[in-house]
Amino acid sequence: MRIELAKSAPENPTATGPGGAPDGSSPRRLRPGTAALTLGALGVVFGDIGTSPLYAIQTVFTADNGAVGTTPDQVYGVISLVFWAITLIVSVKYVTFILRTDNGGEGGIMALTALVQKLSFKSARSKMILVALGIFGASLFYGDGMITPAISVLSAVEGLKVSAPGLSEFVIPVTIAVLVLLFALQRYGTNLVGNLFGPIMTVWFLIIGGTGAVEVASHPAIFKALSPVYGVQFIVNHGMIAFVALASVVLAVTGAEALYADMGHFGRAPIHRAWFFLVFPALTLNYLGQGSLILRAPSAISNPFFLLMPGWAQFPMVILATVATVIASQAVISGAFSVTRQAVQLGVLPHLTIKHTSEHEVGQVYAPMINWGLFGAVVALVVGFGSSAALASAYGVAVTATFVLNTVLFLAVARVMMGKPRWMIVLGAVVFLTSEIAFFAANLTKVVHGGWLPLLVAFSVFTILITWQRGRRIVTPNRTALEGPLRAFVDEVDAMDPPVHRVDGTAVFLNANPETTPLALRANVEHNHTLHKNVVILSAVVERVPHIPEAERCVFDDLGHSDDGITHLTVRFGFMDEPNIPAALRLAAQHPDAGQIHGLQVDEVSYFLSRMTIIRTDAPGMRRWRKRLFMTIANNASSPVTYFGLPSGRCVIMGAQVSM
Repeated sequence: MRIELAKSAPENPTATGPGGAPDGSSPRRLRPGTAALTLGALGVVFGDIGTSPLYAIQTVFTADNGAVGTTPDQVYGVISLVFWAITLIVSVKYVTFILRTDNGGEGGIMALTALVQKLSFKSARSKMILVALGIFGASLFYGDGMITPAISVLSAVEGLKVSAPGLSEFVIPVTIAVLVLLFALQRYGTNLVGNLFGPIMTVWFLIIGGTGAVEVASHPAIFKALSPVYGVQFIVNHGMIAFVALASVVLAVTGAEALYADMGHFGRAPIHRAWFFLVFPALTLNYLGQGSLILRAPSAISNPFFLLMPGWAQFPMVILATVATVIASQAVISGAFSVTRQAVQLGVLPHLTIKHTSEHEVGQVYAPMINWGLFGAVVALVVGFGSSAALASAYGVAVTATFVLNTVLFLAVARVMMGKPRWMIVLGAVVFLTSEIAFFAANLTKVVHGGWLPLLVAFSVFTILITWQRGRRIVTPNRTALEGPLRAFVDEVDAMDPPVHRVDGTAVFLNANPETTPLALRANVEHNHTLHKNVVILSAVVERVPHIPEAERCVFDDLGHSDDGITHLTVRFGFMDEPNIPAALRLAAQHPDAGQIHGLQVDEVSYFLSRMTIIRTDAPGMRRWRKRLFMTIANNASSPVTYFGLPSGRCVIMGAQVSM
């Protein structure tokens, strides 16, 4: 007999993974007022793109030994390209269209990848290619996550060269000190300073918009740059120089992906309001102001952002900019944690140690391995490149490639899932991909000057992800064959004569496959000839929706025998829920339809886990180096005891060998 609480689980569940409330319950989304959500979005979503004025315009005019000149037609052209890049990519593509596409309220390229996995294509190869592109897009995020904290914090501290030239030699040490503090605080979660983020970024946008407005008011002719004609003329008249400039212009839209990735935390409406009512106008005014300043004083290209400020305000602005870039970096680092968690939940990474840092905020997690790996990479970038201008040569490749992949996946979802007409998809491809591919192609010129770094990181991460995914597809059938059918095993146990010896207590055997016998259970019967009086075979399933309500979380099955003390329990989690097994057992034991496990004393349960030792063979399916890589990844996976929130003092681990 099989008893389901409300809906049954959909097919093809993904691998289990953490997320959500620490007690394992489906966390409630506390939706405060619109103003509070909008303020929160200002503090988290817009930190990266909001600090781009620190280095974007400076990089355009100083890159490639000042290839872009400061003549009026070139300045107008650059500002026009910056404005229309922000308008097209952020305002139109992300805020207007892509934010409407979500996976149960969640956004980001991994959410789009999960949506693509649900679609039915005429060609299985097309689906496989799109999923692979999504995984590669997630891999690119790690390259972006390395460079953003480095270039953001470094560009802010470099303001010392303008406000206090005598302190120039301390730029690198101060930058590293700020980064040490930033990464050390990650273990405490963004709650530590979360309430300050929104107000600080509000002040930031008001100041950068205000200083830009003061300059623009004195030289209103710069408003001509808002016409796309100047951008087109710049491209037509200056050819290769304009093409090279595109590689730096794209720095103005770095962080646009955060708008989509953080949608689940705030919702579309608050992000939409914050962008159009404050962020977009402030950025536009500041970029116009920097352009006006360069026209008035061409030497200002050395640092137009800080030179836009009056002398007395430059040092305080260095402090505010440093705080703002820390906030921007925090958003990217948290995004890396979220991408890692979703990769685990989608089955392209093994279980890693991922901790929740808040009992109230959904999605605030901490991944120690990712955190300190990023820290080492970021410090190496700061020391190795030495300046934000040099780092800018490595920036942009990963960002623009992610833009292109996001557009491709979005158009696929729009066509297949939403049923949009073909002409609309073609129009979207022409409008968005034309500009984004141009930005990507321009950034390819940076590959030999540092752009190879994020690409190398992305390809390395991508290799790890697809190797783990492929290895699981090989190992899982071999393990399934070794485990054997669960119902047949239970029938054998019930038919034993004399019957197997039963000891007092309750044993919970964790098993990923609900149709097979846990190796630890089989070994216990075959070698120890004993069973506990109550046996729960538990399978945790993570589905491609963010949250599973408590009423729909548990599925009971007595496996055809209602009085033998053996029960199968499937526990369903959303990919934003934390797979806390003891909490799930408490929920199941309280349900009146729980059958043989009703009233179970969870604090007295013993947990049995099966540990696989993978044996490499010459069987086909993967190259030998990829098998070695898979085994290395498997050996470094986090303990299931920690992952599932199990009490270590009541866990028994039994081993078995599986070949690949």
